[in-house]
Amino acid sequence: MKHIKSTFFLLAFILSANSALLQAQSSSRFSANKYVSEKGDTLLYRLLFPDSDTLRRYPLVIFLHGSGERGNDNEAQLKWGVMNFATDQNMILHPAIVIAPQCPEKIGWSNYSRQKGNTEVHLAPTPSRPMELLIELIHKLIKTMPVDSNRIYITGLSMGGFGTYDAIERYPNLFAAAVPVCGGGDVSKVASIAHLPIWIFLGAEDPAVNPLYSLDMLNALTKAGAHPAFTQYPEVGHFSWLGAYSDPLMMEWLFKQHK
Repeated sequence: MKHIKSTFFLLAFILSANSALLQAQSSSRFSANKYVSEKGDTLLYRLLFPDSDTLRRYPLVIFLHGSGERGNDNEAQLKWGVMNFATDQNMILHPAIVIAPQCPEKIGWSNYSRQKGNTEVHLAPTPSRPMELLIELIHKLIKTMPVDSNRIYITGLSMGGFGTYDAIERYPNLFAAAVPVCGGGDVSKVASIAHLPIWIFLGAEDPAVNPLYSLDMLNALTKAGAHPAFTQYPEVGHFSWLGAYSDPLMMEWLFKQHK
């Protein structure tokens, strides 16, 4: 019995070490960058670039982190989800330019007004400053890098899920597909994004973001004539992104989308 337990703990240690090594290798593939606007505002971001091929244009993936990864270290935003785009397998199957911006403290990707006690949100007239800077950065990358402008995808988790809806509702013709994870949006604006391929993910027992936010968007999109994909993980709380970004079917679906 002692031998079995020792073998189990050794195997667990090896698997943990291998996972940490893969995480470190993926992290090193994201270069640290910053975008400075004409007004002097700065948006920190990490960038993943595939093998260079001067004759190719690549899809651009925008990844929006959650509230816990805000700051100015240009590192925390790599904690969840985005590393799945940087694995050996994914970079071979789906080479893409990936940017993971970092939102400063005490501000969010989205700019919604909300009322306590319900899941109704309303898109404010202007975007948050980080979102505004992100859109400027996207347009800069389109001009300066080999971006396929017909394959710009946006995804995000939690605060980034709300940011994903904010972005596609404000700029419905910029993106080719969206994957909001445990987020929510303005249901009154869905007509403008009914044409857009969307895959919604959430955990059925999410204690941090009420699942009704996602369900409200699903119902509103369906009524508007859209055909969103929808995955609700049973007995899963807030960490629904663990399943979403490790789902090979989602990756295959995402990179098939074109404007």
